[in-house]
Amino acid sequence: MTKSIDYGNLMHRAMRGLIQTVLKDVSANGLPGAHHFFITFDTTVDGVEMADWLRSRYPGEMTIVVQHWFEDLIVSDEGFEITLNFGNKPEHLVIPFDAVRTFVDPSVEFGLRFETHEEDDDEDEDEEDPEDDPTPPQGDAQILRLDKFRKQ
Repeated sequence: MTKSIDYGNLMHRAMRGLIQTVLKDVSANGLPGAHHFFITFDTTVDGVEMADWLRSRYPGEMTIVVQHWFEDLIVSDEGFEITLNFGNKPEHLVIPFDAVRTFVDPSVEFGLRFETHEEDDDEDEDEEDPEDDPTPPQGDAQILRLDKFRKQ
């Protein structure tokens, strides 16, 4: 039996630990200065808890913004809970760290991306770039491009 060091999982654990540390500090002290976060997570991961109407609107992936208004930020070893405002309606979310796909703080141009084995397999396939598609997606969801938040 050949043993090897699983650097991928070790790196993911370290990156999730960094997010945990940052969120614990924000929970205790609030967001300093212009800091704010875009957190994208997989809504299908076991342990994700969210209102049914949000799950139906975001059946696979959702990006939340932690900035001006949030409440009840509770951070554990497994993940975090937060209440956010969706159209003047507070909604409580439970997000395991295993569900987090990206964590970005555009105020300091910092970001982490968690790649899964499924995403690695997809890179080998020849797929069209979605931005090359001339037909915009249908529905009431908005596409948020993070480039406009980067400093020039």
